Amino acid sequence: MTATSPSDGGLIAANIMHFGRALRAAGLPVGPGRVLDAIRAVQTAGLESRNDFYWTLHAVFVSRRDERELFDQAFHVFWRNPKILERMMSLVLPSFSDEAAAPPEETLSPRVAAALAGNEAAQQDEKEKEAEITFDAAMSWSRTELLGEKDFEKMTNEEVEAAHRAMRHMRLPIEDVPTRRFQRDPTGPAIDMRATMRAALRDGGDTIPLLRRDRRRRRPPLVILCDISGSMDRYARMLIHFMHAVTNDRDRLNTFLFGTHLTNVTRYLRNKDIDIALERVADSVTDWSGGTRIGTCLHDFNKYWSRRVLGQGAVILFISDGLDRDAGDGVSTEMRRLQGSCRRLIWLNPLLRYDRFEPKSLGVKALLPFVDDFRPVHNLNSLTELADALNRTGPRDSAEMAAWRGRAA
Repeated sequence: MTATSPSDGGLIAANIMHFGRALRAAGLPVGPGRVLDAIRAVQTAGLESRNDFYWTLHAVFVSRRDERELFDQAFHVFWRNPKILERMMSLVLPSFSDEAAAPPEETLSPRVAAALAGNEAAQQDEKEKEAEITFDAAMSWSRTELLGEKDFEKMTNEEVEAAHRAMRHMRLPIEDVPTRRFQRDPTGPAIDMRATMRAALRDGGDTIPLLRRDRRRRRPPLVILCDISGSMDRYARMLIHFMHAVTNDRDRLNTFLFGTHLTNVTRYLRNKDIDIALERVADSVTDWSGGTRIGTCLHDFNKYWSRRVLGQGAVILFISDGLDRDAGDGVSTEMRRLQGSCRRLIWLNPLLRYDRFEPKSLGVKALLPFVDDFRPVHNLNSLTELADALNRTGPRDSAEMAAWRGRAA
């Protein structure tokens, strides 16, 4: 059986149109052309199977990997009636305003919830815009700090856009560290004997001016390893904007994304246009929102990239929730080698937003013994506090990390 056109009195096309508007409000690039394509596709595919109907609309409305989850939630909320296909085939599809059948609010993406709330929510949003949050380059806000404390996972569309704007101005003020090379310094602690003797020869040897030198100082290289598996999807999408901002702010920064395999996206993030950068990253990464093989990806990094990017006391930001499909197989060996190749290894884990988090999974237990700092990364405040961890000069074996290792034992 095929769908009937609106001219025959059916409501299928009208409901597909409303569904397209809901997707557009949730952030998907859905225009009139896609709505018409969806109606034609449904007419061609028919309505015999709910699964076929789902994938028919999915093929038309979803064009990027990060849109899949939003579409899935919106579809199951909009077309939530269990006998929806029978009613659609009888062309009397009801409205989708039955709140009693809605899934629990805490399981629904705020972007989808805001999109399906209708005009009343939109009017309420207009009223709330009076308290608009304005960011400056120092990452401070004028009226409220609620956005900085809000979890990335719970942000609405407007809050996500505000967070993106804030990340464009974020910087990582890493302090300079001494290198092995020296430079001329009148107040340096060491005497430059070679320069002193040359100066004495130029003056005929009558006087010997003592010239001094000190070590050159330079910001250390920064390497970011970010998990893009299914459990990290929402946070990875937000952190990509942060990586783009810091990549364009400093030199000697390299970014790698990993799920089931490792991908170097440094050159794509160097593009000044964030939209172009994200598009190129999406085209190059083929394992987004898939599984996680931490040991395999770290092995590839140590084998092919560590000697290229971990020179001169590099600092590593390892962003992951530690959930490993291979149950931590090979992680300890690769993490030991990784820690020995860098000046400091900082693990950023969004699961630390929970007060009762315990390092019980095998992946977390394999990672913790080789980490110099263990911090949360789930909101804007956690990113602004990251500079403290990067500039920490104390011993690598801190009391805090010893406590974490004891809990994981």
